[in-house]
Amino acid sequence: MDQDFNIESYQYDLPKGRIAQFPEELRDRSRLLVLDNRNNRIQDRKFTDILDFLKPGDLLIVNDTKVFPARLEGRKETGGRVEFFLLEYPAFDQPSTTEKTTSRRDGRIIFKTKVTGLLKSSKRPRKGARLLFNPKIEGELLEYNKEGKASVRLDFYPAEGESPEEILIQSGRVPLPPYIRRDREEHPSDRERYQTLFARKSGAVAAPTAGLHFSEELLRKIKEHHIRIAAITLHVGYGTFAPVRVRDIRQHKIHEEYVEVSTRTAEMINQTRLTGNKIWAVGTTTVRTLEFAAGPDGKVQAVNGWCGLYIYPGYNFKVVNALITNFHLPGSSLLFLVAALAGRSNILRAYNKAIEIGYRFYSYGDAMLIIT
Repeated sequence: MDQDFNIESYQYDLPKGRIAQFPEELRDRSRLLVLDNRNNRIQDRKFTDILDFLKPGDLLIVNDTKVFPARLEGRKETGGRVEFFLLEYPAFDQPSTTEKTTSRRDGRIIFKTKVTGLLKSSKRPRKGARLLFNPKIEGELLEYNKEGKASVRLDFYPAEGESPEEILIQSGRVPLPPYIRRDREEHPSDRERYQTLFARKSGAVAAPTAGLHFSEELLRKIKEHHIRIAAITLHVGYGTFAPVRVRDIRQHKIHEEYVEVSTRTAEMINQTRLTGNKIWAVGTTTVRTLEFAAGPDGKVQAVNGWCGLYIYPGYNFKVVNALITNFHLPGSSLLFLVAALAGRSNILRAYNKAIEIGYRFYSYGDAMLIIT
């Protein structure tokens, strides 16, 4: 088997102490490892040095998805503790999944909405079990689905003038990745720092972490350099952490995620390509979205829907030629994507260099710039 398709070829040794548990004090103070494939060069820089590589007329594409507090903690009616991890943002505005009724008991309005998620408890609840999260949110287990998922009807009891969205934001916990292992309670800064400055549309259960490094000051300087910024949307799903369990990575079934590319963003991308300027993708989520929206000739169309594009070595990129990204887990589909762009051996060489000189890895870690 070609080594580019062998899962064992995407392993590297990372000391546990290099997994960032907290972000840098300031967003743009992270380090930036530059992998320039044009001259086979690796540089150790600061993230603010990104300005040395962006040129007037270039286009920076960011992901404007917003992480919602997807972890609900509570108890079963029998008293045992339970956690429900929402895998999707409740469709409060969809009549097909959400019902608005009035309680016969006390006259309060109740919003009932069906949601899929992961249910965790010491003893598996039975179908029909009530889940008590707090006085404003309760749930009922409807059924268990494939892959350990559960369908739960959430009942929201808002006060006058309060929305179910506000209740979820107040009640849920930040869905930090499983490799961030700290005290049980989330840190007060997580609600702000595990969110990019571009975040506008709620729907993600994980942050598009490459965007976490941009500060207001850096964005101001980027605009002053006549570099344009446009947004796409990809709601990052839990599948981004799903392990690859096949030896031949071509056999892996990739997860689907909801994406949107507006007409305006598509026009800006196509115009930039015509002028010969670079398209800079901020994050693998942006890469996946742009390549999904592109036709065979590289022209990007406005789209909205579910993206199941799987990018691994051998993929022919049609739009993206520069990527700002974080470091990815060994044997992960995200590592396959960056290897497809820069070459597997080049990526592993850069990762080993980053480990050698003390870079911090994963969501709250340092960044990497790949130029092809």
